[in-house]
Amino acid sequence: MAFRLNALPAIVCASMLAACSGGDRMTLGSGSDGPPATNVAPAGPAAKPPPVNMAGRWTLSATGSTSCGMTFGANSPDTTEGTIAPGGGCPFNFFTSRKWSFTEAGLTLRDHNAQALAELVPAGPNRFEGKTGAGQDVALSR
Repeated sequence: MAFRLNALPAIVCASMLAACSGGDRMTLGSGSDGPPATNVAPAGPAAKPPPVNMAGRWTLSATGSTSCGMTFGANSPDTTEGTIAPGGGCPFNFFTSRKWSFTEAGLTLRDHNAQALAELVPAGPNRFEGKTGAGQDVALSR
């Protein structure tokens, strides 16, 4: 009986190790026992092409303030994002505009830190209207 009691810890330990050696063990992405981990972006409004080719010169205006020219860059007529090169004299902080993107929610203008400056929606041919984050009315037109 003393032999069995002394062997019991070894048997328990061997059983535990055997259970850990199978292919069904949990891994932290270091093995090839399962599918690779993927990064999934949070769901948001789907990207769709704007109703007009965004490339070219646009005028940004704000109610009760100045207006300025902005050159929008786009890789193709149906692209959903691109660059912005603002001209001088832009109202509020639109002189920091650098990127645009279009989704089902509308057109978003972003600054050099990727912060949204304004959200606009189509308001007729070659025109978008919306508000800044602070609630000021703005329009973008050709």
